Order: sequence, then structure tokens, then C-alpha cells
Amino acid sequence: MPHNTEKTNAMQGQIASFFTFQNQDAEEAMNFYMDLFDDSAVVSIQRWGAGGPGKEGTIMHATFTLNGRLFMCSDSPPIHEWGFTPAVSHFVECVDAQQIDTLYARLSEKGKEMMPLNNYGFSQKFGFVEDRFGVSWQLNLK
Repeated sequence: MPHNTEKTNAMQGQIASFFTFQNQDAEEAMNFYMDLFDDSAVVSIQRWGAGGPGKEGTIMHATFTLNGRLFMCSDSPPIHEWGFTPAVSHFVECVDAQQIDTLYARLSEKGKEMMPLNNYGFSQKFGFVEDRFGVSWQLNLK
């Protein structure tokens, strides 16, 4: 995939979330997330080559956007003692009930429901899930 220098230059100075995947599923996760959110696209991908430390063809480094916000990911060749934690999560302010219901259903599929969709007093509908990749999401509808 070609590198989009114009878009990359426009993103300089931004703070981005970086996902370190340890099961060689960075591309699957990135595509899953981009399918969930509008205004999402791959900005650039660098892949591990033959003879490198990572499995050939997996992601060395990828930059992508979700709802126009910058994210990055990689397939880490070494397996670390740490992984994703719910203490750091992605907060999504949903636009309507259909969006929160859809996001909750898709993100929790093969994942973990930590707080089911409900009115917890601070919003009309809120849910907290860990997706199948181990990434945590807070979904809110005011």
C-alpha cells in the first residue's frame, strides 16, 4: 500500500494510541476497527520482510484513522509479559441508540462484557467491553 505523505504530514504533532499485538493479528484488528467507524482509513503500512524478526508479511508498523483520529499498531515479534489493560480504554460518545447497540454487539462478540448496556445514572446508556483482541472500549450515549 502506498505511503500517503500529505496525510502523514498533516498528522504531525498529534498524539495517537498505539496497539501492540502479540498474536500476529494487528491487521485483522485494524480492519475490524475501521469497519466499525466512519471516516476511517489506512494511512500507511510497513510489513516485516523475509529474514526479519517478525513473521514475513505481518505488520511492522501501520498508521490508520478511526473517525478521523490517528491510531497505530504493530505485530510485535517478541512476546511481552504485558498486554492490554482495561485501565486504559477508548471512550466513544455515540450519536444515537442504534450506534451504541451496534458497537456494543460487535465489540463484545468473542470479547468480554465488563459493564452491560444500561443507565448507570451518568448517561442514558453506557457499556464497557473488552473486544476479542483485548482492547477495552467505553461506549456512551448521553
